[in-house]
Order: sequence, then structure tokens, then C-alpha cells
Amino acid sequence: MTMNFNTTNSTFRQLLGNGLRYSVPAFQRDYSWSDLEWEELWQDIEALFIEDAESAHYMGYLVLQTTNNKQFDIIDGQQRLTTLSILILAGLSFLKDMVSNSVDADRNGQRLHQLKNDYIGYTDPVTLIETPILKLNRHNDKYYRNHLITLDKLPQRGLHASEHRIRKAFDWFKNKIKQKFGMESSSGQNFAQFLDDLVDKLFFTVITVNDELNAFKVFETLNARGVRLSSTDLLKNYLFSLASADELHDTQIKHLEERWESIVTLLGNESFPEFLRVYWNSRHKLIRKTDLFKTIRKHIKSKEDAFKLVKEIELSADAYTALKDIQDVRWSEESKYLKQLSMYRVKQPFSVLLASYENFFESDRKGFLSIVRAISILSFRYNVICNNPPNEQERFYNKIAVRIECKELSSASLVIKALDEIYPKDEVFKSAFAAKQLKTTDNRNKKIVRHILCEIEKNVSGVGRDENDDKFNIEHVLPENPDDSWDDIDDTKIDSMTYRLGNMTLLETSNNREASNKSYQEKLMIYSRSSLTMTQNLPKNYNKWNLNSIDSRQKKLANLATSIWKISELS
Repeated sequence: MTMNFNTTNSTFRQLLGNGLRYSVPAFQRDYSWSDLEWEELWQDIEALFIEDAESAHYMGYLVLQTTNNKQFDIIDGQQRLTTLSILILAGLSFLKDMVSNSVDADRNGQRLHQLKNDYIGYTDPVTLIETPILKLNRHNDKYYRNHLITLDKLPQRGLHASEHRIRKAFDWFKNKIKQKFGMESSSGQNFAQFLDDLVDKLFFTVITVNDELNAFKVFETLNARGVRLSSTDLLKNYLFSLASADELHDTQIKHLEERWESIVTLLGNESFPEFLRVYWNSRHKLIRKTDLFKTIRKHIKSKEDAFKLVKEIELSADAYTALKDIQDVRWSEESKYLKQLSMYRVKQPFSVLLASYENFFESDRKGFLSIVRAISILSFRYNVICNNPPNEQERFYNKIAVRIECKELSSASLVIKALDEIYPKDEVFKSAFAAKQLKTTDNRNKKIVRHILCEIEKNVSGVGRDENDDKFNIEHVLPENPDDSWDDIDDTKIDSMTYRLGNMTLLETSNNREASNKSYQEKLMIYSRSSLTMTQNLPKNYNKWNLNSIDSRQKKLANLATSIWKISELS
């Protein structure tokens, strides 16, 4: 399918002219701006009218969808357009007050009529029905059309929360306009001039698309550039338009909306599109991020499909957020391995974890734990130490997730055996570990090195150590900033040697400070006093410290690591 969209820069006046009409899709989110956003917008506007001001203010991206270039759905930008419309209506109400108070009444009446026609819409002279330029969503449009546009007294009772926000925005901007222009004979003219200038000073980058699929691709492109847009809302609009294709009772739509809000609340700070892709890939053939919306649209075509999908993703969102939260109350031993996956920063296994949770957590808790542990070990071998490409891994996990979902892998042991295809074998892992460098100036690497050293210390001494305990630190035997006593080490090799795993050990914080940049011979006395077995062993095994010593020690650590990070079922 060709990418059918165009991009232009438009002033607010150009957007409102030529009989164009704009609609917020029925199921787009409600009006949500508060005084923080109103204040920021007002300050930006005020700054346009001071001496030596910028000639224009950029309002950001506006994503519109149209089939005829006359009527547009607002895919992104409704909060900004709604707020500007409320601001203008507040100004018109200000003019109406001047007419009521006989302040230049005739001319202000004319201004009110003309500005309303230009920027809000016109009133049919026969029916007196308003034909606004902007139509809001299903929760907000009635209040906007029946009370704001008519400039009547605004009701304050029996309103939705978003209608309260609209009323408060109207009152807030009207108060600012009154403060700025007063109630003098020239106030109406000054306000009209202000508004006439403002609509030319505000400009948008307008992206116009022909359907939801192109809109979704635009979202993906803009998100990749750091512009935060809501492809989530776009998906919601699509699903809800399917759900309401036949006339639905309000209670059914309300139920669907409650479910959607529950999903959004569950996910919290987690990315909805990222979750949705994990959900989809836990059940279907792997799709790329850019094909997510197209694929869902191809599969979900009816009201029944839409209701079923929303129900399923609500359940999956609960599991997904739990898998991302090591402190979730449902976890016991699993939290240890989920924490490790978070530390390793691997995302590829989540389709398998989600499918495993949904198929084994209730029926075989012990089996589910063994899958989580196995995936943590595999991730350590594959991602952290062997540094293998994640793309192949993602395809592999997707296949396993689908096999779990269709009951082909009907037990935890079968799932673990299926991991064998990409599980780095002992010799491969041992070789990679023996050469591994981890630069501890990076915070993630520092955590991983502490984790590795704590696990090895536990293995050699039998004593478990808390990885987050600040009573001990990572000690670099060859220091990161060596003094003159290390002159025999080739300067060009210092960096590569310092961050080898064989050059690192654990040391009590006070001893670590004492050891600092000292020579190896001086450090040996400090190491011998340590309570940590792996560190006590250094003086016993190495009289001097050089590249050969690091190689030798790291090979020994690699042997230990191979037995520690091992999926026994795959041996």
C-alpha cells in the first residue's frame, strides 16, 4: 500500500478558513487540559505581543484524516484546537458582556457576529441551529455546542469531569482576557485586533492522511523522532467504531470504555503499543512494530472481534504489567529472575513469558517458575555474555509463544526443552565469558558485574551476598587510574585489561578505599584481610598481576560461571 499523506505548514487562520470542518472522533479521549497547560499557552500567546517579539509561535504537529479535503478527523491535536476554540469563545463572551453593558454596543455586536462566523462557525438564520467549525467527541460535543457556542450561561451541575474542565477553561481564559483588555470603549476593538493578529501568528505542521493505517504509520515515524503522539487513541477509535457499527445500547459502550480505561490504568507508564505488540506476538506470527496496526486491522473486522480483543488485552495487560513489576504481590521466587531480566534489559522473551503466565501460572506454578528461571539463564548466556543478535532471538521466542498458546508445548518441561535451539552451549559460553569485558563506568554494567561476582562468591564460599549491599564494592585489581607502581603495564592495554571480568573482585567498602590505586603487592595485604573468599584467594593464587594473571583467573571464573548459569534440562 502506498503511503498517502501530505505535510504542510498552516497558520490557525488558514486552518479555519474556506469552509473547512474538523471533528474529534467519537471515541477519542475527552478534553483533559488543566490550568498548567492553559497558563503555558497563554504565556506563549502574550509573548507574541511584546516589543521585539517573535513573529510566530509554533503549535506543533496536527495529524488529520480526510477523504475529501473539506471534513477532517483530528487524529492528534484535539486538545490544542479545542483549547484555542475555548479561548476564542471566552473572548466572544467578553464582547457580549460589553454589548450588555452598553460599551460601544453596536460595533461590539458587529465584531461579535463577524468573529464568531470567522472562527467558530455560523448560525443558520432560519433554524438558528449552530454549524460549528469544530465538533468534539461524544462526551464533550453536546456541552460545547449547546452552551459554549451559544454563549449562554454555563451550567455547573450534572456535568462529566471533562465538561467541568471545559467550563473551567472558558472561565479561566475569559478572566485573562478581561484583565488584559478591561471594559473601556476601545476594549472591543483592541480584542478584535488581538484575535485577528493571533490567528496569523500561531502555526502548525499539518500532516493529512487518507486512512487510519497511514495515520498509524505517521505516529510511528513521529514517535521515532521523539514526538510523543498517541497511536493508542488511534487504535481505540478503530476498535470502538467497529463496536458501534450497529446501534449499541449506551451501557454496552460504557462497559467497553470502562474496560479500555482499565487497560490504560493497568499499563500506567508502560508503553501501550509495546505491550500490544508483545500481546499479539504471544499469540500470532511475529509482526514488526510498523505493521502492528495494519495486522490488527486485517484480523479484527467485526463488532464481536473488537469486544473479544478488548477483553483479551485487559487480561494480558494485567499479566504484562506484573511481569514488568518485580514487587507485584503475586510473585515469590519469580521476582529474583524477573529482576535479573530487567537488569539485563532484554525485552525479546516477554511474548514467551506472557504466554507461559497465561497457560501455566495457575495450573503449574512450579513449572512457571522453572520457565522464568530458564529464560533468565538463557538471557544471561545469549544476551549479556555472548552478545548475540536480538532479532533472531525475537523470532525464536515468538515461535515458542505461539506453540504454547496452541497447546503444542503443553508443559513447562517441553517449553524449556524448546529453548535449546538458541541456548549457547557450555563451550561457546565459557569461551565468551573468558574474554568478556564490562565497562563499569556504565551503570547497567556495574549492576551486572556485581551480580556476577556475588553469584560466584556464593558458589565458592556458600555465603549469599546482597547485590545491593553498600558494605562492599567492585574492586579493580589493576586500578582504573593506576599510579606509577603499575608502569610495567603497557599503557595501550590498560583500558582493555581493567574492565576484564578476571580483573574484578568484591571488596569491603573501607578496604576498597584503602586499596585505591596502590600497587598489587600493597593490595595483597588488604585482600588477605577480606571476608570474601574469592578475594582472599587472589594472594594465594597470584604473586604478581599482569595480562596472564587476568587471563588465568578469568578462565577459572568462566568454568564456575558455566556451572552457575546452567539450564540443567539442556545439559
